[in-house]
Amino acid sequence: MQPPELELSVVIPAYNEAHSIARVVEALARNLEGQGHSSYEILVVDDGSRDGTADQVRGLGPQVRVVEHPYNMGNGAAVKTGIRQARGALLVFMDADGQHDPADIPRFVEGCRRFDMVVGARGRGSQAGWHRWLANSLYNHLASYVTGRPVADLTSGFRAFRRDLARRYLGLLPNGFSYPTTITLSLMRAGFSVVYIPIQAPRRQGKSKIRLLSDGAKFLLVIMKISMLFSPLKIFLPVSAYFFLMGVGYYGYTFFTEHRFTNMSMLLFTTSATVFMMGLVAEQIAQMRHERVEAP
Repeated sequence: MQPPELELSVVIPAYNEAHSIARVVEALARNLEGQGHSSYEILVVDDGSRDGTADQVRGLGPQVRVVEHPYNMGNGAAVKTGIRQARGALLVFMDADGQHDPADIPRFVEGCRRFDMVVGARGRGSQAGWHRWLANSLYNHLASYVTGRPVADLTSGFRAFRRDLARRYLGLLPNGFSYPTTITLSLMRAGFSVVYIPIQAPRRQGKSKIRLLSDGAKFLLVIMKISMLFSPLKIFLPVSAYFFLMGVGYYGYTFFTEHRFTNMSMLLFTTSATVFMMGLVAEQIAQMRHERVEAP
């Protein structure tokens, strides 16, 4: 017999967070009880921790469940496990390091009554250094261009959305740290509503597991991949325009210096047209794929 569906599941991916996970879960349970939630669960997904993270939360209450990975599979893999295992109609995701305040959850739940996804947007004071703030600002601007909507915090892990919606795009989520990027771009490009709620996030205890250079490059690659999946012209059109302007510039140069139209100019114009036509074809393929996803 399937267990009954709950109203709310709070999913906490955790990897080597034994120093903070018990405190986070206990504070979360107190806040949920104080807010009047009776139909909820706290689902901790231990991603192959080697420091006894799972042992720290066992026995903390009947609403607390622990799912363990046999080895470290990545933050995104833990999130996907949480989506598959959660029994709540509404899912809230938060970090295991104590950066996210459980008192913000009622605002998330209330926001989900109107919007498809609610995301906690960190201010500059909540970023781990100016370099992390600068990188996140770049990601936000790129994501805003891709989606055509303002993106306040692309990489925030504190967010809420419906379980049925999360499962629809489960196959697109990567196993690494870029799951917030993927789910945000996917929902926005698919026409779902996303709202950002300002939050304050204190600096995490311990060392962050995100590496600025390697994971930053992965975030950029994810933005490109999601753009190709949902809006390829956002990528093809600038490339086509670049080759076209290069062709115009080179033709202007050779016309005034040699009074002729060169093969290089023809190659640049041809490349521009080819890239543009490839973009149109990719756009049609993306549209057909989107229609299959939306089909009941």
